[in-house]
This record gives sequence, C-alpha cells and structure tokens, in this order.
Amino acid sequence: MERPNAWKSYTAEQLDQLHYLCEGYKAFISDNKTERECCAAAVDMAREAGYVDLADAVAEGRALKAGDKVYAVNRAKSLMLVNLGTDDLEAGVNILGAHIDSPRMDVKQNPLEESSDLVTLDTHYYGGIKKYQWVTIPLAIHGVVAKKDGSVVDVAVGEDEGDPVFCVSDLLIHLSAEQLTKTAAKVIEGEMLDVIVGGRPVVVEAGEDGKKDEKDLVKKGVLAVLKEQFGIDEEDLLSAELEVVPAGAARDLGFDRSMILGYGQDDRSCAYTSLVAQLDEPEVSRTAVTLLVDKEEIGSVGATGMTSRFFENTMAEVLALAGCAGDLALRRCLTNSQMLSSDVSAGFDPTFASAFEAKNASYLGRGLTFNKFTGSRGKSGSNDADAEYVAKIRRVMDEGGVAWQTAELGRVDVGGGGTIAYILAEYGMSVIDCGVPVLSMHAPWEATSKADIFEAYRGYRAFLQKA
Repeated sequence: MERPNAWKSYTAEQLDQLHYLCEGYKAFISDNKTERECCAAAVDMAREAGYVDLADAVAEGRALKAGDKVYAVNRAKSLMLVNLGTDDLEAGVNILGAHIDSPRMDVKQNPLEESSDLVTLDTHYYGGIKKYQWVTIPLAIHGVVAKKDGSVVDVAVGEDEGDPVFCVSDLLIHLSAEQLTKTAAKVIEGEMLDVIVGGRPVVVEAGEDGKKDEKDLVKKGVLAVLKEQFGIDEEDLLSAELEVVPAGAARDLGFDRSMILGYGQDDRSCAYTSLVAQLDEPEVSRTAVTLLVDKEEIGSVGATGMTSRFFENTMAEVLALAGCAGDLALRRCLTNSQMLSSDVSAGFDPTFASAFEAKNASYLGRGLTFNKFTGSRGKSGSNDADAEYVAKIRRVMDEGGVAWQTAELGRVDVGGGGTIAYILAEYGMSVIDCGVPVLSMHAPWEATSKADIFEAYRGYRAFLQKA
C-alpha cells in the first residue's frame, strides 16, 4: 500500500498556496526559537485573527457563544486557542495539540567561568540530543533574565547580521587519537558543552596601594558587556532562563527548493500548521481547540507541560462562560472529544535504511503521517488509537483530499519515542498521533519537505471541519 508522492498531484494554485504557507513557516521558526517566543508570536497572530484573551472574559463574567474566539496563556510558555462552535460542548470538541519546546542547551544558573583567558557559560542540555552535533557550530542565546525588582529583560543575541555568535569548541583532529576511540555517546559529554562567550581581558588601573586586581579580567569584560547591553549583573543570572540554540535562519534545502532546513522543526512544523489551521477557520460546528504546550521533550512535566491542569482548567472556564458549568459537563466534554496529537515522525532516511521497516515507514513528500501508536519496543508508553477512530480519520482525510501516510517509529526493538497523546487519552477521548516526517530529528538542523508541511496544514483543517 505505497502512498503516492504529493508533489505529483499539485495544481498551480496549490503550489502557490504551498509556497505562501512555507515562507510564513520559515519566518516563524527563524524568528522564534524558544517556547516563550513561539507563544508570544502565536498570541499576536491570534489577536490579529480576532481572538480575545479568555482572562478578560472571565474577569468580566462575559458569556461565550458560538462564533466567539478566545485564547489563554500559561506562564508565557503554553497557549490554548478556542473557536466556539454551534454544537453542544458536552458532545466534545476537536483538538489539535503540538509542542513548542525543542532540544537545546540551557544555561546553568551559576554559569560564568574563566579559564586560560577564555570565558564560558556552563550549560545543561535539554531533551534528547547527540551532544557531538552541537560543537563548532554558530550558536545564539535566547531567553529572559528576571530581576529582583520584578522586571524581565529579553535576550536574543546571535541572529542579526551584526551580532556576535557563540560556540562550543572541539579537539583538533591532530590530537584526537584517543578521543576517536570513544563511542559517540562519550566523545562529547554533557559537562563539556561549555559555550565560549569571551576572550578579551579588561585593562585595570592600579589602586591606591599600587596593586592591580588581575583576577578574572576576561570575565569582568563579559560582565561589563552584559551590564551595558542588558542592565544585568552576574547575580541576575540566578533567575534567568537562557537557551542556547543554533544561530541563523531556516533555509530552502535542495536545488529544487523542495525542502526546508532549520532548527526546531520538532515540533514547530506541527505547531505552526496547527496554529494556522485553527486561525484560518472562520466558523465551526464542533468547537475547535488548538494546544501549543511546553516541556514535551522532557516528559511533558511541570506547570507548562501537558501533564499540568492548564488544559482542563481552561476548558472548565470556557464551559462555564458558555453556560455548561459543572464538573459533570466538563467530564462529558473531555470524554467525547477527539484529538490529533500533532507531533513529527521519523522520516525514512536511505542512508540509515536499516533503522526502518520500509513498508511501515514515513517518507518525505508523501504527506501527513499518522502513527497509530508510538512508544518503544512492546508499545511501552504509547497511546494506541482504536481501529474505529483510525477509520474515521481515514475518511476525513480522504474527503478533504489530503495526502497522508501511516508509519511506525522505526524498526521494532531499535528504539522509540513518545508524544503528548497518551496524556489526553487519559480523559477517555479518541487520540491519534500525526505530523510531519523529519530527517535528522533532534539535530541542530532538521529537514522537512514543503509538501508535508502543506499537507499537515490541509489535514488539520480537514479534521477541524469534518471530524
């Protein structure tokens, strides 16, 4: 049951639509490399599309009705969008759920260190990465620094043409005989991921006693820059969230420009297409919800991850303002809902064909990928969608003319992974994983097909319209 390549069927009009969508997508992932940045940009897009802050409606006790569009933000890192439909909310809603965090290196709270006239920032990697991939490439620093006076300073260095960039060093090949005997997991270890941020000592004057303070002169220079540019002191780094990410914009990949190479496509390729699909629906019968959440790469934990009560609490607020208050109404709504867990899949890579089972693999250019289950080995940790729901999704995609395929996450016993699907399924709703196939997933630069980006958008719209 080999699926056709989507590129073969596009009309001139569809190619124009594909190009427009993918240009917007490239700009989005280039400009927004942290969950905070993605959340803020999504809120701006939602407001432009007519969405209003749910918190304002709650504060005013304003009733919600069909056609109303609201959003809720959770600690600047997660976002929920709701387009109220005409159907009874207790009959359930249609949910698109994606995550906006991506693998990276987080700056430690006490990070600055000077050694041998170089200053580095200590980091702790976030999510599953191959650590050796993060050395010697240009890096940028994004995030916030929260000060004791309550102010929050935004930081983004390394993206503009005039900005400096940063890097993690590697051992030169001439001296690497011992290093090259190590396994890939050990050739670069976590504590070696120190980001070089300075190398010029400040010039100090002698004090009244005629002595000079020659200690940590390069570090003093770096701190002076931080003070001048951002108004922050070293102690302010204790309450900072700074993320080290690849520097530079997403680019077209291939002579034919059919693909995109960029950072964070897991899972922003699904987050962006889910967001735009939600915003492009003017009216719906069944209420449409899009969730963009944090912390998926480390288990969906914490106040901004999917395991928090943010989704449930927000749904309770929406139901109450829509005249369906009460725990029973909320339980009925959640149980009767259905969801696409919008997360990427492993694209078949002919260079590493042995990791895949060919007829159950996801191929670039063949459209939106559905994973009945994820998990690892004996389906451990997976949401396994029931056959009836899979059949319904098949019908919805075919009626919408969407190019789609099915896949497993590699060969049995090779490895595996998970998504937020199982968390929503705990409410009793129908959930299936689906998303864009990706090459080099979790690498600093990942590759996707523009056709799959387009089909993800079309598939998510079909789901909101027809499911």
